[in-house]
Amino acid sequence: MRRWSVTFGLAIAKRIRNTTLSLDDKWHLDEVVVTINDKKRWLWRAVDRHGAALDVLVQSRRDKAAAKRLMRKLLKRHGRPRVIVTDKLRSYAAANDELGLKVEHRQHKGLSNLAENRYQPTRVRGKVMRRFKSARQLQRFASVHGQVSNLFMGCRYHREASCRRQTYTQAILAWVRASCARWAA
Repeated sequence: MRRWSVTFGLAIAKRIRNTTLSLDDKWHLDEVVVTINDKKRWLWRAVDRHGAALDVLVQSRRDKAAAKRLMRKLLKRHGRPRVIVTDKLRSYAAANDELGLKVEHRQHKGLSNLAENRYQPTRVRGKVMRRFKSARQLQRFASVHGQVSNLFMGCRYHREASCRRQTYTQAILAWVRASCARWAA
């Protein structure tokens, strides 16, 4: 299974990302430390206001340059946001100023909980595997997992059973299209 995900996971995640509709214009950004081979790495994550993962980035720094790199990647893929919500890390504001973004920037300790909640699957996976072995492995897992979980995320909200079944069926069809397109190529 692991070899299959390494071989096909990134291509499937890319197809899912390209076929989904544009996400919300309110971004929640956050970063968390992950220890890999006794070295600190920072996993930067951006989610929209519904909790769908926009992008993830593994970096060795937690400074303005790292925040700027994440912001450029987000702007390239998703365009300009209306609002950016972050914790109190000043690197975000410095990166916004340097990029010339004129968007509302809300900084508060508890406002970025949406982004912080998305780290839980990464933590669980790290424990099961007895930690990640490299930053590349973490980046690959987080990228694929974010897009696949976005696909099935609509199935878990409190809705009527018929609506949940229909949403789940649509997610399965999208998954089949994304994975079968890889085999046809």
